[in-house]
Amino acid sequence: MKSFFKYLLASVLGVLLAGILMFLIIIGGIGAMVSSQDQAVKIKSNTVLHVELNQLIMDRSNNNPMESFDFTSFRPSPQLGLNDILKNIKKAKSDPNIDGIYLDLTFIQAGIATIEEIRNALIDFKESGKFIISYSDTYTQPTYYLASVADKIYLNPEGLLIFVGLRSEIMFYKDALKKLGVEPQIIRHGKFKSYVEPYIYNKMSDENRQQIMAYMGSIWNHMLEGISKEREISIKKLNELADNLTLRKAELAVKNGLIDGVKYKDEVLAELAELTNKTDDKKIEHISLAKYTKVPDKKRKSLGKNKIAVVYASGTVIMGEGGEGTIGSDRISRAIRKARKDSSVKAIVFRVNSGGGSALASEVIWREVKLAQEVKPVIASMGDVAASGGYYIVAPAQKIIASPNSITGSIGVFGLFFTGKELLNDKLGIHVDVAKTNNFSDIGSFTRPFKAEEREVFQYMVEDFYDTFITKVGEGRNMAKEEVDAIGQGRVWSGANAIDIGLIDGFGGLEDAIELAAEVANLETYRIVNYPKLKDPFQQLLEDLQGNVKTSILKQELGTEYKYYESLKNITEQQGLQARIPYEIDIY
Repeated sequence: MKSFFKYLLASVLGVLLAGILMFLIIIGGIGAMVSSQDQAVKIKSNTVLHVELNQLIMDRSNNNPMESFDFTSFRPSPQLGLNDILKNIKKAKSDPNIDGIYLDLTFIQAGIATIEEIRNALIDFKESGKFIISYSDTYTQPTYYLASVADKIYLNPEGLLIFVGLRSEIMFYKDALKKLGVEPQIIRHGKFKSYVEPYIYNKMSDENRQQIMAYMGSIWNHMLEGISKEREISIKKLNELADNLTLRKAELAVKNGLIDGVKYKDEVLAELAELTNKTDDKKIEHISLAKYTKVPDKKRKSLGKNKIAVVYASGTVIMGEGGEGTIGSDRISRAIRKARKDSSVKAIVFRVNSGGGSALASEVIWREVKLAQEVKPVIASMGDVAASGGYYIVAPAQKIIASPNSITGSIGVFGLFFTGKELLNDKLGIHVDVAKTNNFSDIGSFTRPFKAEEREVFQYMVEDFYDTFITKVGEGRNMAKEEVDAIGQGRVWSGANAIDIGLIDGFGGLEDAIELAAEVANLETYRIVNYPKLKDPFQQLLEDLQGNVKTSILKQELGTEYKYYESLKNITEQQGLQARIPYEIDIY
């Protein structure tokens, strides 16, 4: 028995020491990654920029080591944001050591407006006369849209080019909630504010179908126009290819002019070797986007004292501090305030990528944007989506620019509550008794539906905030409140539609917004400062190690389905009135 406890203790101690050793190895690996971030990289002549976009693309790079750490291989995996991707492509255009770009595409974790910005950067790159070669084992519609700008597009002989058009699928829960004995309590303003429809209908309302077909058709037509221009194929023929399911094998994509050939990857590498004057593919000089970020830009603008502040706001609008991936009212309003009070900041670019969220949090941020616009130019740049609360916070800006594929509008308000009296009483046999000091102390309780007086109060709050919403949009856009109401009502618009009704001022991406800010502020030389400031990587590691480990593991396990978990989590955290877009939009 004594020997048993001796070996047991030794085993426990061994496991403990192994755990500590593994932790130190992880910290060491992260430390090495962090310490190497500022080290400049030199590249040789005849180098190919390897563009592989297989990670989630946020608006700006994240220096949090735990966010991009791969716990399956225990290796850091640098995560580039759109800001650095665009800078790298622009830098490569004039870099004499870069011969061309190799687009290594399969699946892009980004919205269609983000892809549009990268695509436009590649079109600009082609003005240098350098080559762009694209290859994929299978092209989805977004990856093909990006690849369509390439000089040569290749596909694996057994691969597919998916080209069938766009669709919208919405899941409805009305009957499921009824079977469970849960009753939704809905208060909303806006016949197009369809966020609540899945809880009260079994199919789309006519208004919702109308708005979906409008913005979805706008996005599809814009994609077709881009492909048509680059590949010299008529839009009519492209639609026929989609309608007839023509592209059922790779050779048919070649025959119809969508791609230039079917090749295996080794054959594509051999072509790259030839283009860079190498004898075989083993000698190809190539550099990843992440590594190329560390290559000094010899043609960057001189650093002057004047600054343009870029304030990044991505995710759901929430009250409080929040963090990267959410728009915390305290954190974002503080960043705008800091940029406003900094006399060396001559203009602000407010980059928003959000479907909205808390109405109150949107109001807090709106106030700071308005105060900033009163003392210096504020240019709003829309990402994939800036709708509902995401539009509310950009409304005071001097100019708003977006991609034709951005999703915006959704000017409306709703409140969503649930009562489970039947579920508790009839299904589960649970009964709740309440003691209260006043008539409505249990307002909003899950145990009972609204009383008439309560519903009246909530409806008043929704109507009051909607009136505030359209009033402030009208002030920011120099429109009458009635005009805003006519294009509001919760309706979702594409960027291409939004410019015609006055919700935006022009088309462009993040780089265009920065150039416009410099023009409006009369700046010839300036430097960019980013807000909110990212925490020091080691500080972030110590503060968020446990939570981010959980998040990283979940992301790896769920992959592209992680967004559904995140959406469900956001629903459970909703409080108060909501100004949010009706659904998540992904293009496949």
